[in-house]
Amino acid sequence: MEARFGVIKINHGHIYAQVEALLGAGAACAGLYAPEDDLAARFLARYPGVRRVDDPAALLEDESIQIITTSAIPNERGPLGAAAMRHGKSFLSDKPGFTTLAQLAEARRAHAETGRAYAVYFGRYDSRATLKAGELARAGAIGRVVQFIGLGPHRAGLPSRADWFFRREQYGGIITDIASHQFDHFLYFTGSTRAEVVAAQVANYKHPEHPDLEEVGEAMLRGDAGTAYIRVDWLSPDGLGTWGDTRLVILGTEGYMEVRPTIDLAGQPGGDHLLLVNGERTQRVDCADVPLDFGRRFVADALAGTQTAQNQERCFLACELALRAQQMAARLGNLA
Repeated sequence: MEARFGVIKINHGHIYAQVEALLGAGAACAGLYAPEDDLAARFLARYPGVRRVDDPAALLEDESIQIITTSAIPNERGPLGAAAMRHGKSFLSDKPGFTTLAQLAEARRAHAETGRAYAVYFGRYDSRATLKAGELARAGAIGRVVQFIGLGPHRAGLPSRADWFFRREQYGGIITDIASHQFDHFLYFTGSTRAEVVAAQVANYKHPEHPDLEEVGEAMLRGDAGTAYIRVDWLSPDGLGTWGDTRLVILGTEGYMEVRPTIDLAGQPGGDHLLLVNGERTQRVDCADVPLDFGRRFVADALAGTQTAQNQERCFLACELALRAQQMAARLGNLA
């Protein structure tokens, strides 16, 4: 049986990675709903022949479609996902999956009612080095993992940003938004199934003219199988050779690993750098042969009702922790 997916709202460019993952798994794009003509034109130029519909119901109610994917404005994703599940479809969202705890609660109810998946396309699915580090951690290469540090700097590119990027109610806050990757990483590397937010703060230091724009976000976590420190920001300088010098440090009882997914400053070219240090060796690990198979697994799950691509409760927990950290964060600098 060929899987078919519909695309509903494409307000962030991450939609293209999601669509490529689904197409690469052999699924067919059955239609696009995007009310913005410029965004739709760009999408259809890349994927000619895709049907554009005037109403999302045309895709939600199409029984031949198994999957809905979106990169809608963040505060629209949760309600759309709940609707998709209640129409019998698996749902794949850009991050963040939710902007409020109420949206998350509704998605949990819809999942419990229908058994359909609500997945979030976290950054590790496109990072061979991160996936390899997870494999090595589970194999005991650094002993028991006890702490995760996740740094997620980003270039702001403010002139190119849509209006919703500057409205906290719509984007959800910096911890909810870009730190969602790091909360997923924390659960992935430590194996924690329960966790609490110890402390959190957000700040605007550079752009007082945008009082809703959070430029820096930090959080500390304590889980039942490890701890974490997370920092994200929109302060990457223009001189950097990529959008952000993302780094992950995984500390174990017998060593540590550092993942540099995007760039190795003054080091080797390209991305997907993994450095490992333990009692036996210090080495750079080759990650070229690590498969990026999230799309294949997700499509198979949508057809079979399984959870091999993403554990549903871990996805919901990562989103919940980010939302709780955002909710409790102290507000510093120029923030409203």
